[in-house]
Amino acid sequence: MSSSILESYLADKDPRAQPIVRALDRAILDAHPEFDVAIKYKILMYAVRGDFRTWVCAVNAGRKGVALHFLYGVMLTDPRKVLRAGSSVLMTWDFAFDDPVDPAAVGAYVAEAVARNGEYKANRQAVQEVAYADAERAGRRPRARG
Repeated sequence: MSSSILESYLADKDPRAQPIVRALDRAILDAHPEFDVAIKYKILMYAVRGDFRTWVCAVNAGRKGVALHFLYGVMLTDPRKVLRAGSSVLMTWDFAFDDPVDPAAVGAYVAEAVARNGEYKANRQAVQEVAYADAERAGRRPRARG
C-alpha cells in the first residue's frame, strides 16, 4: 500500500492502535501484494482489481481495539476460531490494543479470502441467503440481508 494512504488513515487514530494497524497492513500485503487499498467509510479496505464493492478485507481501528473484517468471512474455514459474526456474511477478527499480530496466521486468512473472491462474486446471492438462514437458525439476527 502507499504509505501515504496508511499514514492518512492513522492520522486521527488512537496511538495504541497504530502498531496493530501497521502489522495487519504488512501481513495483508505480504499475503497479497496486488491489493488495491483505499480509505472507504473511514476504514482501510483491500480489494482485488479495484473492486471495492466486493472488497476482500478491511482494517478498522476503534476505541477498544482493531478489527480485521472479511466481507465474505462466512466462507472461510477459520481454523483458529477467531472470527465473530457480523452481518449475514461478514466476519471479524478482533484485536485488543495489547494483542500480538501473528503475520502468518493473518496471511493465511487473507490468502484464503483472496482465493475465494471469485467464488463469492459468482455466488454472492446464494452465499448471503445460506448465511442469513444459518444465522437465524442459530438464534442470531444478522444486521444486514442481501
